[in-house]
Amino acid sequence: MSMFCNQCQEAAGNTGCTVRGVCGKDAETANLLDLTIYQMQGIGYLATKAGEQGINHKNADKYVVDNLFTAITNANFDPERIIGSLKKGTEIRNDLLKKLGLLLDDGTVEGSLPEACTFPTDIVREDLLAYSETIGQLATENEDVRSLRQLLLLGLKGIAAYLHHAETLGYRNEDITAFIHKALAASDDDSLSGEELTGLVLKAGEMAVGTMALLDQANTEKYGHQEPTQVNIGVRKNPGILVSGHDLKDLDELLQQTKGTGVDIYTHGEMLPANAYPHFKEYEHLVGNYGNSWWKQPTEFASFNGPILMTTNCLVPPKESYVKKMFTTNVVAYPGMTHIADRPEGGSKDFSEVIEMAKASQPPEQLDGEDGTMTIGFGHNAILGAADAIVNAVKEGKIKRFFVMAGCDGRAKDRDYFTDVAKGLPEDTVILTAGCAKYRYNKLGLGDIGGIPRVIDAGQCNDSYSLAVTALKLVEVFGLDSVNDLPISFDIAWYEQKAVAVLLALLHLGVKGIRLGPSLPAFLSPNVAKVLVDTFDIKPIGTVEEDIAAMMQGQ
Repeated sequence: MSMFCNQCQEAAGNTGCTVRGVCGKDAETANLLDLTIYQMQGIGYLATKAGEQGINHKNADKYVVDNLFTAITNANFDPERIIGSLKKGTEIRNDLLKKLGLLLDDGTVEGSLPEACTFPTDIVREDLLAYSETIGQLATENEDVRSLRQLLLLGLKGIAAYLHHAETLGYRNEDITAFIHKALAASDDDSLSGEELTGLVLKAGEMAVGTMALLDQANTEKYGHQEPTQVNIGVRKNPGILVSGHDLKDLDELLQQTKGTGVDIYTHGEMLPANAYPHFKEYEHLVGNYGNSWWKQPTEFASFNGPILMTTNCLVPPKESYVKKMFTTNVVAYPGMTHIADRPEGGSKDFSEVIEMAKASQPPEQLDGEDGTMTIGFGHNAILGAADAIVNAVKEGKIKRFFVMAGCDGRAKDRDYFTDVAKGLPEDTVILTAGCAKYRYNKLGLGDIGGIPRVIDAGQCNDSYSLAVTALKLVEVFGLDSVNDLPISFDIAWYEQKAVAVLLALLHLGVKGIRLGPSLPAFLSPNVAKVLVDTFDIKPIGTVEEDIAAMMQGQ
């Protein structure tokens, strides 16, 4: 076993990847990322102590948020950048030790501290890798403790991803960063009981709700509320740049820098919802969406012809035919790809190299079956604006049930289940969706109910918050006691750690009876899975026919 990683839905054998990640990460990269998590557990311990003493630790806040995001699936495949990050983390860790009076002039550390606060990082690469093999999750022998720690850590990665986006737009919440530090330290604390760890996992759900609310505030105050929008999915005759990922500020700055250049900008994957924000509609050269979910990159990126900018995770290791026209930025990195540097304080990123390549490129090729438009833009403001029509449709029996089918997409064949569920639902039902899971059914042409689309797309995966706001508002309108009394079922697809954060958020909001697929997470031990089933009635998916029949009965 040269590595062990079970953080995503595609973990080998639904147990864990032990030689190479299904995502494409090699063992060296995976083990170095484990080491960054261990380092952040130590930083979390020290930052928590610093916070208790009123000592400033802003640098630690940013470092931990950014690097938890870096460790998410399909983000950083570059060992050199990870080692560089470890060196920066050591500087931050030593600065905290000094501020706490624990680092002596001779370089020794005073007092008894967790090893994560002091382990050596100024050693050669081979020794770093050897050390990394001693601190992975399997170093925790108790299966249930290991499972709870992993559930907490993966939830933190999802929270950090959303917090990173909010902070990029200037929105911060010190309570959330303080919890991240505390939870990181707790995930390496052998004195904590299973009950205490469970409490922290549930608290992470509360923090996830707060983080998604903060990001929603950041996006809507910067770019306006999403509006119902018909988005072009065909191509034009100009050369183009394809923008993937989730970072709206990167897209905004690229659009500013491509004005008047004759270059069109297309969104891809989770960037699709940008087309529904009023601010982005001001750019005439933002011309639509190209392609589908992240895992189809090898065929769709090859057909685009122009350069491709990856702003966040969801990167698939590229084919040689197009790797040289790919650019990364933020937490994304891949050997052989050009990385766009962070923006200087008060300035913008420099996308000139991307733009010059686009000018010399051929226009994108039309993808088979991709033409016309699709409807997006139903954030909570738009949905609640139509609340009267929705409530009336329910009262009149025109809408019998809502199905929240949010979350992630992935390569596995058994994800066809979600397409087949969407096709098989009765015509008097409505799908509420967010995240890239929607690509399984958002082009099926399911029609509408009295003008209400049968697929209501709230946006990116973080916009699952919009679906929660909508559900809670409907509880209020109908005078019910809880969201579980609504005619609503949750059939959630998951892939990576942001989906874990969304799941914990739903549990915090009291949602029960969630179906989760295409498989239950490999990092859940039988006992931890049983607690979730017994407490929250989480269910694995079954057959399409049986699940539709049960959900229509509220089961």
